[in-house]
Amino acid sequence: MTLLSLKEDRPTPKAVYNWRIYACACVASLSACMTGYDSAFIGTTLALPSFTAEFHFDTYSQGELALLKQNIVSLFQAGAFFGGIFGYPSSYFLGRRYSLIAFTIIFLLGTGIMLAAGDGPGLAPILAGRVLAGFAVGGTTSLTPIYISELSPPAIRGRLVGIYELGWQIGGLVGFWINYAISRTMAPTRTQWLVPFGVQLIPAGLFLIGMVLVPESPRWLFSKNRREEAVKTLCWMRNLDATDSYIIEEISFIDRDLESVTVDRGFWTPFRAFKEKKFIWRLLVGGLLFMFQNGSGINAINYYSPTIFRSIGIKGTNTSFLTTGIFGVVKTSLTFVWLLFLIDRLGRRNLLIIGAVGGSLCMWFLGAYIKIADPESRPSTSGLTSSGTAAIFMFYLWTSFYSPSWNGTPWVVNSEIFDLNTRSLGQVNASAHHWFWNFLIARFTVDMFNAWGYGVYFFFAAFMLLSVVFVFFLLPETKSVPLECVDRLFDTKPVWKANKLLLEELRLEEQITHEEMAAKTEKEYEHVDW
Repeated sequence: MTLLSLKEDRPTPKAVYNWRIYACACVASLSACMTGYDSAFIGTTLALPSFTAEFHFDTYSQGELALLKQNIVSLFQAGAFFGGIFGYPSSYFLGRRYSLIAFTIIFLLGTGIMLAAGDGPGLAPILAGRVLAGFAVGGTTSLTPIYISELSPPAIRGRLVGIYELGWQIGGLVGFWINYAISRTMAPTRTQWLVPFGVQLIPAGLFLIGMVLVPESPRWLFSKNRREEAVKTLCWMRNLDATDSYIIEEISFIDRDLESVTVDRGFWTPFRAFKEKKFIWRLLVGGLLFMFQNGSGINAINYYSPTIFRSIGIKGTNTSFLTTGIFGVVKTSLTFVWLLFLIDRLGRRNLLIIGAVGGSLCMWFLGAYIKIADPESRPSTSGLTSSGTAAIFMFYLWTSFYSPSWNGTPWVVNSEIFDLNTRSLGQVNASAHHWFWNFLIARFTVDMFNAWGYGVYFFFAAFMLLSVVFVFFLLPETKSVPLECVDRLFDTKPVWKANKLLLEELRLEEQITHEEMAAKTEKEYEHVDW
């Protein structure tokens, strides 16, 4: 078996890898387009001359303007934090599918409110609308990875959850380029800055239509004792009959998982897991992944790219927008590589470690360049210097390390490390941590650059080095492990060998089961009178 080959937990019929699971994953991932677009468009929109003129940014002091921009950006993350928490009760009572539909309607309402902003009403509609839209996005980020992972065969689960990350990057790519396009093609009027706000309605509308058409998660249906509907949905997803041995075995895995948890499956039942150290540990591991993800500097770049590029020496609004757009292209292109070739082949741990080491080296270089060259205080009169060009190259190299590693892998891992009973709580924890650390970055990035300058890059570099230690010693590899066997994965030691040891155990158990069935069949035939 090669490094980049798929690993199956058991023999899997080819019919299982069909268009239906990919279609459902693609539809669900439209929710990520909403998130990705917002994370990308808002930073450059705040720098549009039409936007700054309409809301009189020139009347603010430097400190007041920094606070205003940070509030506009961070209110979205604050709303998303609470939306992520609300994802659990919504998912419990409504299910994955109807909850996602409800959150999308809230997002559309929030976007509509933003479009009412202007010179008269001021920024209040944008602030209120971003809280609502953020609440909705928080809910979708807590539920979409669960929905996709519960549909997925183990061998391609990372790839299917990765489609969610791909949707995030496609939305981000549009967000990074839209303001560059309108700044060159539209007059600096109110319409110019309304366009990027209005585009939010497109992915949300498509997602709403798509979720009306796809089925509910079969695992959620099983948890609600809706067996007939669950089996029918599972068979449709796998493109197999209910009598197929693969379906029978998968249902037995799900039943075993449910029975091992508790007979009582009430709303408060999963909270009993807080008495268990292993559950608390997984919450901590899942949450720290997002702390390290945000500590890499990615969302500082997403939300404040003009500030970032100005610190490197990029001047001019359109030039900054163009550089930001190229950053979006690199991110999206490498996300395709991550999705198609790496996540289910190279594994989660290897990607995170390689990405962190390479990204850290790039950040150390960028901080050192800004310390020595000081391009903001001593700008070049003849354009970008050779050292400045090297800094831009190093920035894109950092993007090349980050995108196929820390960009989407934390979401994949968090969708895999909890059992069926606690999966919703686990994903709520992931979403809340993502948006909490996101909020801190969004709220304080400008202040950090004003106070630390080049030191911000050293801060991000150190965080990425710490993440290497965390991943190597504390995070087991989840690639190819059935969701129902994750408890065994975390019980297997040492952590860095847990995946290999568990998969060997599962293959041995599968072999013993088949041998026992063959022996039983042979014994039955001995009593047949031919």
